[in-house]
Amino acid sequence: MQQVAKLIIKGHAMTTRYANLLKPLDLGFTTLRNRVVMGSMHTGLEDRFYNYPKLAAYFGERAKGGVGLIITGGISPNRSGWLLPAGGTMNTLGDVAPHRLVTHAVHKHGAKILMQILHAGRYGYQPFVMSSSPIKSPISPFKPRQMSNKQILDTISDYAKTASIAKKAGYDGIEVMGSEGYLLNQFLSRHVNQRTDHWGGDIENRMRFAVEIVKAIRAKVGEKFIICFRLSMLDLVHDGNTMDEVITVAQALEQAGVTLLNTGIGWHEARIPTIVTSVPRAAFVDYTAEVKKHVSIPVIASNRINMPDTAEEILAAGKADMVQMARPFLADAFWVNKAATNRVDEINTCIACNQACLDHSFKNKRATCLVNPRAAHETELVYLKTKKPKKVAVVGGGVAGMSAATVAASRGHQVTLFEASHEVGGQFNLAKVVPGKEEFHETIRYFKVQIEKTGVELRLNTKVNREQLEREGFEEVIVATGVVPRALKIEGSDAPQVLSYAEVLRGAPVGQKVAVIGAGGIGFDVSEYLLKPEHQPQPQPLEDWKREWGVDANPNYMTEGGSVPAQVDHPVREIYLLQRKTIPLGAGLGKTSGWVHRAQLKKHAVRMLRGVQYKAVTDEGLWIESDGQAQLLRVDTVVVCAGQESVKDIMPAETDKTLAKFHIIGGAKLAAELDAKRAIRDGAEIAAKI
Repeated sequence: MQQVAKLIIKGHAMTTRYANLLKPLDLGFTTLRNRVVMGSMHTGLEDRFYNYPKLAAYFGERAKGGVGLIITGGISPNRSGWLLPAGGTMNTLGDVAPHRLVTHAVHKHGAKILMQILHAGRYGYQPFVMSSSPIKSPISPFKPRQMSNKQILDTISDYAKTASIAKKAGYDGIEVMGSEGYLLNQFLSRHVNQRTDHWGGDIENRMRFAVEIVKAIRAKVGEKFIICFRLSMLDLVHDGNTMDEVITVAQALEQAGVTLLNTGIGWHEARIPTIVTSVPRAAFVDYTAEVKKHVSIPVIASNRINMPDTAEEILAAGKADMVQMARPFLADAFWVNKAATNRVDEINTCIACNQACLDHSFKNKRATCLVNPRAAHETELVYLKTKKPKKVAVVGGGVAGMSAATVAASRGHQVTLFEASHEVGGQFNLAKVVPGKEEFHETIRYFKVQIEKTGVELRLNTKVNREQLEREGFEEVIVATGVVPRALKIEGSDAPQVLSYAEVLRGAPVGQKVAVIGAGGIGFDVSEYLLKPEHQPQPQPLEDWKREWGVDANPNYMTEGGSVPAQVDHPVREIYLLQRKTIPLGAGLGKTSGWVHRAQLKKHAVRMLRGVQYKAVTDEGLWIESDGQAQLLRVDTVVVCAGQESVKDIMPAETDKTLAKFHIIGGAKLAAELDAKRAIRDGAEIAAKI
């Protein structure tokens, strides 16, 4: 039974279903107002002092939105710890002033904030990298130097110094980053730590560095300062720690003076996905629950928790004391307030796509959010109430159109949204049926609620033309008519066995042997869709997912890093994935999620061919040419994923005189790669201006 609690919000008594989530947490010397933590994310704003006003606005908005505790992106304690050259560092009193902007913005709204201290170790993208042992990481270019005893001792005092400066800057505490494969994790685990001195060998020695850092920080900052430690509870790498070792470290950290224990899952180099959208919700919470049994300090659960019901269940079951979400606060700054006031249907849910957050971070671009382009751009993309309400038409109810319509209506314009089909959602209606993309349902739900809340007039099954729009007296017309799949133009391409990706994802019957033409994002999605057994429930049950990826299902695991041999079901179809380009297939997929898709197809024996010319479709199958040789692929069905073409026939020519002002956005403007990130941002930006 879910507890129901009464909350006082701005003088009004509210009954909420989230009693555990919204319960304060007393830490003895300070109290957190609820159990929700906004986890650490690198936005790129942390690295330059002149961006701190933007960073303050970003964190301030989340504090205003109700979150209890915020943790910043990683700040290095010294130069060798930089993630990037000249990355965010705190080691002089000159660093205090910009950070005070941030702490003030958060405290003003009643939340607490910790600064994360992160030493990248061998993950740094700079030549001064150091680690426990001189072993290069598979995901970064520089081989690290082994840290000397003096360098280790210096780093311990650098951590303590950084923590004391953070205290001066108004932070309520710090988080020591000890997971995800960064420096402290490199010491904690045999995967990198091959030392034979008293910093290596058994777990008591390997954890000495982390424990000494916590002791030094506690001695420097006193008792009334939060020290949170993010501990890897599941390494998911060869020679990783067992749960016994994780518990030994957790207990030693508690003894050393840690206030909160946070969860880290997997190293960045692990070949098991931990946060992409195909990972089931709260997939790793049982490992956190196992550690919680052995310590008396509060423990924080993390990874793929994105909605209040999931978070409340974790806390109600006693698996953790707090719940950490990072990307969900990019997607919706007001997540907590919406949960507290029973407006969960208004939450803009994180779909764990990584396209605008992590992928941006890894390209050294500012992080933002696919479903919320204002994230980390709060001072630049501003939705002000209009002084001159206009009559606005939006043509096309995909994500670009819905974004434009709802932002324009929220600003006070009179908006009508025209959609030719029977439902809104556009290409997201196709994406949501792909295995592992079930979260896309949430985005469509969010926009549907926004359409209602903002008072957009929605006209479904309505194909409009320019004349009608002019007749109805619209002053601004936003064209968001999207794309249609590009047809294949070869002999036999009109045969019944040739289908577009849209037909397949809408449920058209497909044979046992299939050729998929085009290996962009859609080609991969369609291949994954065709590999799914008919009876497989969606989303994939957690046990099946763990078995398929080789994650030890026993929370008290004895295996190296909690990984076991993967067991993959026999593929239900024989699939060829083809592309004209000679570059490797999937090269254009997202940096942090592409490898998951490539691995998924590989282990299901999908044959990937590149540098292919398509010649003809016959009753026998698909004729192709590869390396100058003609070849017949004996397939029953050919699925075309060879790109899209913009639909923009409603747009006037530049020479046409129109009463209304026309704007074009999303796929209608540019069909290259189905880019939902650009489509939603286009919609928001145009609606913010009109």
